[in-house]
Amino acid sequence: NSKIIKQEACAANEGTSISMKNLFFNVPARRNFLKSNAAEMRHIVEEFIRVSMAFPDRFFSLTSNGQEVFHLEAGSSKQRIVQILGSSYNAKLVAVAEDTDYMNISGFIGKPETARKTRGDQYFFVNNRYIKSAYLNHAVNAAFDGMIPKDSFPSYVLYIDLDPAQIDINVHPTKQEIKFEDEKIIYAFVQAAIKHALAQFSIAPSLDFSLNASIQGLDAVNKPFTSDQQQAAVSSSLYKTFSQKHQAHFIEPNEKSDLSSWKDFFKASEGSVIKDEGPASIQLETAIQKNKTTDFTQLIQIHNTYIVATVQKGFLLVHQQLAHERILYEKYSAVAHHMQAATQKSLFPVTLELVGSDAVLLTELLPELQIIGYQIEPFGQNSFVIQGVPADVSAGGMCKQQSIKAGQPMDQKEMSFLVESLFACTTPNINPNGNPTYIEFKEDYLERMFGR
Repeated sequence: NSKIIKQEACAANEGTSISMKNLFFNVPARRNFLKSNAAEMRHIVEEFIRVSMAFPDRFFSLTSNGQEVFHLEAGSSKQRIVQILGSSYNAKLVAVAEDTDYMNISGFIGKPETARKTRGDQYFFVNNRYIKSAYLNHAVNAAFDGMIPKDSFPSYVLYIDLDPAQIDINVHPTKQEIKFEDEKIIYAFVQAAIKHALAQFSIAPSLDFSLNASIQGLDAVNKPFTSDQQQAAVSSSLYKTFSQKHQAHFIEPNEKSDLSSWKDFFKASEGSVIKDEGPASIQLETAIQKNKTTDFTQLIQIHNTYIVATVQKGFLLVHQQLAHERILYEKYSAVAHHMQAATQKSLFPVTLELVGSDAVLLTELLPELQIIGYQIEPFGQNSFVIQGVPADVSAGGMCKQQSIKAGQPMDQKEMSFLVESLFACTTPNINPNGNPTYIEFKEDYLERMFGR
């Protein structure tokens, strides 16, 4: 009841012990604002991970309901990262270490293959304090540009040490956002440090073809190449032009092309032109109104992202990823609102080893996953066993279906199934976020474009 009963010296273990139980038991108004036990536990785990990563030389332990969730022995930064993120990261970490007069950057970044679809394993620490910074996160993503997919995010744990006078921590109630005196310098240092680390470990090419200001001060740039130097270079035995007889390949002189047979160039492709089948095609409006699938017999994929489908008076340009999002959304919405999906038992159950925060999140989502047909059971500390998947989709089919993204090639059968499934939806023209899934090009519009 917030009363001090006794205050005296006592024997206790070294360190700090924090215990939380019966929170707000005598303040109902505050207690009502608490979320579920799983949600609150997830917040505790997130804060625990941040503090333990900031001080890897300290021992940390977290216990929930009598069960020890984390037992982190004191060690190096890499050991602490492996303890928290899992042993699979042990061989997938690249060290980052750059020391300057202005600031020091250290830590580890994950190799490109550790990139994930979410921003979970991303940690910035400034003077051993966890911060969130979209600006610095952009610097990390820019350093990984071209090495990971556009919809993936790299993993990193970076420590920045600099003069406290260069930062202002009083810009956020929880101190998780800070303001740097010169953000551009921090951005440049972070990006350069990560690029250097990737190049040093032969993950990225170390050659940089961008203009370097330090090169402008070299004598070779400042002093022009005089005619005397040029004549001396030509007379040298090392000077050989491509026009000499020792040239590797003889190049025939360019002759005037014969353009008389230009019409034959287009005859070879006539067999592959998709033609409108007339009665076999169905008006798009009719397909949407009657909620019937259209018989798309021939489809073309462009840039592994768009699907061209012919209709009676024009054609459709379908975005395969947005169309797939609409299909999955209506499928799982129908299951969630009407009945529990049937589950297909797995002959060989799959065991998952998750990070502590991900394990807490999965525990919270187990009831919802069971509704859509997944049977997942806890299997020890941070481990789960997948006993079954939705019955209407096999494990391999589900994996392949979930991976339909922009940039993935598809065969004729897959494209046909995707387009037909799209127009079987109640709202096929937009995805769950409101973006169009296809664009219709009518014949009269095309005629106007060509001035007909």
